[in-house]
Amino acid sequence: MKDFDVLVVGSGAGGAMAAYTLTKAGHKVLMLEAGRDYDPTTETPMFNTGADAPLMGAGTVDKDFGFYDATVDGGWTVPGEPYTTGENSEFLWWRARMLGGRTNHWGRFSLRFSEHDFKGKTRDGLGADWPFEYADIAPWYDKTEDLVGVCGTNTGLDDMPDSAEGVLQPPPKARVPELLVSAAAKKLGIATAPMHRAVLTRPKDDRQACFYATPCGRGCSIGAAFQTTTSLIPMARATGKLEIITNAMVSSVDADENGKVNAVTYIDKETQQAVTLSARVVVLAASACESARILLNSKSEKFPMGLANSSGQVGKNIMDSTGASLGAQIPLLEGRPRYNEDGHTANHLFIPWWGHAQHARGELDFPRGYHFEIGSGFRAPGSGAPGNLQGYGKEIADQAKRQYGAYVGLALRGEMLPNAQSYMEIDEKVQDKWGIPVAKFHWAWSKHELKQVEHGLKTAKKILETMGAKFTDPLPSAETAIAKGGQIIHEVGSTRMGASATDSVTNQYGQTWDCDNLFVMDGGVFASNPHKNCTLTIMTLVMRNASWLASQLDKGAL
Repeated sequence: MKDFDVLVVGSGAGGAMAAYTLTKAGHKVLMLEAGRDYDPTTETPMFNTGADAPLMGAGTVDKDFGFYDATVDGGWTVPGEPYTTGENSEFLWWRARMLGGRTNHWGRFSLRFSEHDFKGKTRDGLGADWPFEYADIAPWYDKTEDLVGVCGTNTGLDDMPDSAEGVLQPPPKARVPELLVSAAAKKLGIATAPMHRAVLTRPKDDRQACFYATPCGRGCSIGAAFQTTTSLIPMARATGKLEIITNAMVSSVDADENGKVNAVTYIDKETQQAVTLSARVVVLAASACESARILLNSKSEKFPMGLANSSGQVGKNIMDSTGASLGAQIPLLEGRPRYNEDGHTANHLFIPWWGHAQHARGELDFPRGYHFEIGSGFRAPGSGAPGNLQGYGKEIADQAKRQYGAYVGLALRGEMLPNAQSYMEIDEKVQDKWGIPVAKFHWAWSKHELKQVEHGLKTAKKILETMGAKFTDPLPSAETAIAKGGQIIHEVGSTRMGASATDSVTNQYGQTWDCDNLFVMDGGVFASNPHKNCTLTIMTLVMRNASWLASQLDKGAL
């Protein structure tokens, strides 16, 4: 492609949706991807067992989620691409260096943000509001859910906004352990609901329906479990208006003296050479922290603090989801009959946040909510084993058979508020193998998140005890139980949107205040980080914002 209208950096949820939306609107797009080309239809090891892999498929430093995880190249540790942390800070930064980015690996949980989530500051005075209402984004959620293929149901719960009629595909049936969790939670006044997931239960376009047999985390060669490499990218390519360059590590974006972006420079990983491309409009969708890194490294006389950073907010306001878990062996589930309980491999039911009314009444000592994901059921044995096996031979084999499928785990995922101690900057003393200065992270959980986790652990224990579990040890402290920053892989907020150029990086459409032809279309623009997985909202925002960008191009405004 010798000429293009928009240059998009990144091929994950944001970059692929931007390319799809723009090409469908008739605009030519050039996409730069830092990782290698990847084709899940030929590369996905869907049917291999742990016995076929080294260490029975267990996770290692090179393959954090196991030998067969769909993040073929990348993880929290990427060879030749270090990052640093500040004093007393722990932060894990996940990079997926492959076409499709994190969408090849993600959990596919697809929960809408609600009216509570977009205006949190108005409600409790903390964090920042989004510069629009839920009603403004609701129609775009419908379009995104329909395009992606999300299964679930309308629940009427105040934490789960309804989709338009006919948008959601049917969810899989709940498993026996999930029904037991649901009954126990109901006794405590807590509702459960079908998890909304980007997994097809009915065929769509040329993607097949899930056949409930293999782990989604390995990728999906039939396209049932959503990833951009089997959906948005092929769809955009089919227009004839998308060209992709892989192994293109973007180092900077250039702008002229008037603040207009005019070029992007990347390192060709295969030749080790720097390549500069002229560009009329640039969309950064490299992931929240990578896009911020590019902006901070794009210094000039006009932008001495980094491109689009006159507010000083690039790299600030980083948030991840809180994470903690509690599980137990449930005697009632021991020794039950064996049957196929795979489903679409993740939880079919979950526990959405139930405390909005309690928050409004001031009954909780933490400001934002969380949900529980349920881990249970008959699953293929892996490298681990139940923790309470004792003895040898037939004795231990009988215990393992009796306990198989009887463990239930509740994983908490909660909202984090931005704080001044959690941010990223450029470490000028360290470069990656491409000669690009690396990111340096500073991180701290606040009392809000610790109180939230404390509440969640107590609630999880009550639910499990109601199911018949027995606990002999005290609960861990929140400080011990909470996951490290970045460990949940939901980091957002580094280039947040807002209503004013003084305290935000972009407007509501992801257009940077400082450069009108530079857009950010990834999780960096999030003004808050509700407890729900961020990918559905990234794609929804990008569909909306790229549609707005297309209209501006059509009018000649850019």
